[in-house]
Amino acid sequence: MSLNLDLLGRPTEPVLREWTERDTLLYALAVGAGADEPAEELAFTTENSHGIEQQVVPTFGCVVAAARSPRALGDFDVARLVHAEQSVLFHAPIPPAGGVRAISTLTGAYDKGKAALLVQESTAIDVRTGQPLVTSTGGFFVRGEGGFGGERGPEAAPWELPARKPDHEVVYRTRRDQPLLYRLTGDRNPLHSDPTVAERAGFPRPILHGMCTYGFTCRALLHTVGVGRPSRLRSMSARFSRPVMPGDVLTARVWDEDGRALFQTVNGKGDVVLDRGTAEYRAV
Repeated sequence: MSLNLDLLGRPTEPVLREWTERDTLLYALAVGAGADEPAEELAFTTENSHGIEQQVVPTFGCVVAAARSPRALGDFDVARLVHAEQSVLFHAPIPPAGGVRAISTLTGAYDKGKAALLVQESTAIDVRTGQPLVTSTGGFFVRGEGGFGGERGPEAAPWELPARKPDHEVVYRTRRDQPLLYRLTGDRNPLHSDPTVAERAGFPRPILHGMCTYGFTCRALLHTVGVGRPSRLRSMSARFSRPVMPGDVLTARVWDEDGRALFQTVNGKGDVVLDRGTAEYRAV
């Protein structure tokens, strides 16, 4: 088993990614929209409600921007791959139906000793306008693939929570079958569905996709600092600090810092599962 470091710095060929209203509706359901009260998020979960125009949960952009799965970056065991961090820049609102040409580039491969950290940047260009729609950057740990002699990588940017209680707390309950729903949006990693793979990775059962937790948290940001408008969210970044088990209660804690927000997401035990969160948003 090994990493394919020959891919470093080499962009993929552009991949056409198209989606319909059905895909964006499914994504909204997969990240919990409408689960607690179906009538509250009809803009994300329906396309024909009276007086309501369909909108898209912005993190759907991460799905369509990916031209290459991180599993294609080597022949390592998928049970050793975990999502470490994610950032995304929204250049424009995601349309309910559309298409992009997506390109992914392995921009970093860092030696963390017992693990490798792979960083892949993906850019999605709107086929209608020719303009960037989404830039998505993911960091992925591959356990057991360190020690190849590479650099350790840059230090993390400073990040510190304000010395006050959160300005907003949003509580969501995930479903026991949430990973089976979320995988229909494109991420079929068996770590989230196959008990055998989950056990090999050291988990008692399949875990929730980190990007599903990310999507739940994006909804919390939309309904607090975003005042329900996806067009306000300019960027979002966070570190995955602990796996989420399907059925866990998630609480997004948000601090409004005048033009940006800091956030953490914790599980029902109070453990931080999404850390070092920063979101930038546009003026109303």
